[in-house]
Amino acid sequence: MTAARQRERESRVPFFRSIQAKYALTYLLVVAAILIVMNTYPILMAENMVFTSKESNLKRQALVIGSTLAVSETLTREGVEQTMALLEEAQGTRVLVTDAAARILYDSSTLDNRLGGYALMGEVAAALRGQDVSRSEYREGAIRSRAAVPILYHGMTLGAVYLYEYDGEQAGVLRSIQANLRYISIVICLVALVLVVLLSKTLTRNTVRLLSAIRHVREGEYSHRVESQGRDEMAQLADEFNELTDRLQTTEEARRRFVSDASHELKTPLASIRLLTDSILQSPSVDMDTVREFVADIGEEADRLTRISEHLLALTRLDAGAEREREPVELGAVAEKVAHLLSPVARRAQVELKVSVEPACALAANEDDLYQVAFNLVENAIKYNMPGGRVEVGVSRRGEKVALTVTDTGLGIPPDDLPKIFDRFYRVDKARSRAAGGTGLGLSIARDTARLHGGDITAGPNPAGRGTRFEAEFPALREEEGP
Repeated sequence: MTAARQRERESRVPFFRSIQAKYALTYLLVVAAILIVMNTYPILMAENMVFTSKESNLKRQALVIGSTLAVSETLTREGVEQTMALLEEAQGTRVLVTDAAARILYDSSTLDNRLGGYALMGEVAAALRGQDVSRSEYREGAIRSRAAVPILYHGMTLGAVYLYEYDGEQAGVLRSIQANLRYISIVICLVALVLVVLLSKTLTRNTVRLLSAIRHVREGEYSHRVESQGRDEMAQLADEFNELTDRLQTTEEARRRFVSDASHELKTPLASIRLLTDSILQSPSVDMDTVREFVADIGEEADRLTRISEHLLALTRLDAGAEREREPVELGAVAEKVAHLLSPVARRAQVELKVSVEPACALAANEDDLYQVAFNLVENAIKYNMPGGRVEVGVSRRGEKVALTVTDTGLGIPPDDLPKIFDRFYRVDKARSRAAGGTGLGLSIARDTARLHGGDITAGPNPAGRGTRFEAEFPALREEEGP
């Protein structure tokens, strides 16, 4: 088992702590809440409807019986029995009629006839106090309903009518509904469990895939990519991850190439210095003129090392992206200053240097950075020109842009090399570049510096003939950025 696979196995999240388990638990809780409501609310509503209906019917029957009996000032057993014989009693309903003292004058029950006794029920007592009462309950597999009303004669309470109903049929219907809901709930639970597992796996599949990809990238596999599926946020996250790994891969390749090139560039002057010093040390009879020549060569190589180190430090600062202090700077003044400083170099190289500057070419930038850009472009144009050649430096305003153009009449750059000349340590002619003291970093520094200030540098052939034309373009100074 590889170390990466071992680390991946050790970093796996336990199932009950995973996102999949949390998704599944959330769904199950939602389903459970829905099932609880489904198994309680309909039954409660059905019971409430049945109870209300039964209480209403019983109270209505009791009121009919009570109004029929209230025909005289007194209630007698014989009179009550005669009146009840004329009324149609509801099947399954027990009817009790009491006098004002709660003594039972009539009882329709054939199983537990309590005629002559006392009706010691709360409903009867409430009715004798002049109240209409009714209530229902579900108990022992049946619906038991009660209602009691007073028998009134000219505002005087003569007795009470009490009705009791035992209904097992409708109770059975409610039990059937409850059982059906229970069976439906079980089926829903099973289906929901399967769906929850599938959905949680589906929802977490992209997360697991992305986590695995992050582990691969962490191990240095910058070429690893995540397959983007769908158009949701996870798909967008996968796309962002792929773009990030693209940049990481590009950066890593650039870093390796940069380290390799830097090592090579540093090794060359160091090797020359070592060779020259060994030549001096191993030749005791060497004359002083040769020693001076070797020491001069060592000094040149040391200068080259210094230039490479300074350029590497400049690139490091540019890569860090440190914020620059900006102020209004006239690009024309910077170009004239660079041309004045490099004019002795141009004379020694027998190259004519001309400067053409238009007015009002200011921009918000760091003056030292602009000087670095202009210096590198003009110095390169002089170095890689030919005796009798010409370098033209121009500064102009183009709408919302200001441009610095440097045109030379040198050998030019082959079209295949133009896209690469801004790469670090890239040289078109390596032998001539080293002879001129170049490091292969000047153009890269110039372009990165220009981009840091919102500009860019492009290169192409000289429109007027042989040679190369470099153009650095920057956003012009806006009025609100003025001094």
